[in-house]
Amino acid sequence: MKKIGIIMGSDSDLPVVQKAADTLKSLDIPYEVHIYSAHRTPLEARDFALYARKNGFGALIAAAGMAAHLAGALAANTTLPVIGIPLKSAALDGMDALFATVQMPRGIPVATVAIDGAVNAALLAAQILAVEDEALAAKLDARRAAEADAVREKDKALKL
Repeated sequence: MKKIGIIMGSDSDLPVVQKAADTLKSLDIPYEVHIYSAHRTPLEARDFALYARKNGFGALIAAAGMAAHLAGALAANTTLPVIGIPLKSAALDGMDALFATVQMPRGIPVATVAIDGAVNAALLAAQILAVEDEALAAKLDARRAAEADAVREKDKALKL
């Protein structure tokens, strides 16, 4: 199975990124987590993206706040799917990161999830891998079914 690369711009992003890692772990998907900054370590970020396919990755997740150029910097250097997680910041509540992540130029796509949407980023990466992996697709189907059952149980327990 291909692995997922999770890249964050700073170690302060770890509380959000941990949710993506936990989600991938629950699905038995191998992953690596790294800190590369689009601005402070651009060569390392570029090299990671350039060699990601050769190194066994099937998709990349990039978490960054504020200017949030990390997902775009990675996407500029690979044709693997890149999923951006815009992170909430104090100044603009993450709207700056959302706009920076979603507004990519033609030809350099980045899939973008909600602000701090690490679980959905991991699930989207898993769905990308599941296109070619029936066992993983079955795990995703089972997860969806369990989530639906949980809602049904809450509905049954509702007493107003």
